[in-house]
Amino acid sequence: MFAPWERKAGVGLEANCIARWKKQRSPGKALLEEKHLLFRGGFRLKIPLQGARAEARRGMLTVKFAEGAATFDLGAAAEKWVLKIRYPRSLLEKLGVKPGMRVSVIGVADQDFLRQLRERGIRFSSGKAQKNSDMIFYGAELRDGLKKLRALESSMQRNAAIWVVYPKGQKHITELDVIAVSKAAGFVDVKVVSFSATHTGLKLMIPLARR
Repeated sequence: MFAPWERKAGVGLEANCIARWKKQRSPGKALLEEKHLLFRGGFRLKIPLQGARAEARRGMLTVKFAEGAATFDLGAAAEKWVLKIRYPRSLLEKLGVKPGMRVSVIGVADQDFLRQLRERGIRFSSGKAQKNSDMIFYGAELRDGLKKLRALESSMQRNAAIWVVYPKGQKHITELDVIAVSKAAGFVDVKVVSFSATHTGLKLMIPLARR
């Protein structure tokens, strides 16, 4: 007998389950990502979450979208998946920004991000890192811009984080570039998120041995 199995997977959830789509039925693996619900088994699905409607009943997750409705036998986890689909985390939640933090924003001009900071009542400095920052957002459009990373450590709490925000899908600055320069500057990378439709955020911290 096939038993549903579920766990966290990166920013989303992953589960072994039985899925039904149109006239197809198959065991396989479902993966709930930030923008899509994926299924890989006897058939494959990629369901965009924007505009999708989800409901749970008797352990069955039903997701209705433009092409129809798919169901997933998730057992007790079905309700959790519904909540994740209906109420996705905000950008600030993904980034770990909390009220009371001392935040510095350098070279990040994303207006939606700045608006969210203001709406949440997050006080932040702009253009320069303030002393004892809990979190620094550093924009790098070019690889050369990463050279200033090392100097930011003097403005950080020892358990603070730097989010390097850089363009997606570009050859002149890649994730490997950011990781390499960050490592040379004495940081470790701990997390990556989609910052916006055009930019990625890579989280850096001071290694435990140096805190």
